[in-house]
Amino acid sequence: MRREVSTAVKVRQLMRRLGDAARGPGRIYLVGGASAVLVGWRSATVDVDIKLAPEPPGVFQAIAHLKEALNMNIELAAPDDFIPSLPDWRERSPSVAQHGPVEFFHYDFYAQALAKIERGHEQDWGDVRAMHGYGLIERQRLAALFDAIKTSIPRYPAIDVACFAGRVDVATNAMDDGQWP
Repeated sequence: MRREVSTAVKVRQLMRRLGDAARGPGRIYLVGGASAVLVGWRSATVDVDIKLAPEPPGVFQAIAHLKEALNMNIELAAPDDFIPSLPDWRERSPSVAQHGPVEFFHYDFYAQALAKIERGHEQDWGDVRAMHGYGLIERQRLAALFDAIKTSIPRYPAIDVACFAGRVDVATNAMDDGQWP
């Protein structure tokens, strides 16, 4: 079923309603388009990707209902589904809000950027450029975090390590010279 795009207003409404549905504490990490609309570099997103870690009791059950009630795509997806987890990603995940017992965070922008660089779609490059422009990521740390996960990449057989490394080089060079793909 095709659903409406989600704006920052709808994402905030989703957060409030998930907080209301929770029967105990937990954390929800916002990913991709959800982060983009809340920070402001996109006006809307097709999917609201989230990671529950730890899962707030009652929230998982509420997601199916809220997809219908809010007419939005809600998916369980995070960078660590596609690339190795970055060290200390939770500590780099900025707080967004708390609703009821649920804390909401942006999933670590470095992890989001590396997952988008690996995928390499046109919108992904725009998102990485925006993250850099908003001061959410910086060149040296991005390169260092890529180096920290490089030896774990073979556990993700869909990733071509050399291609990924080349894209990271393109991104870090673009952060210096402004020449984005």
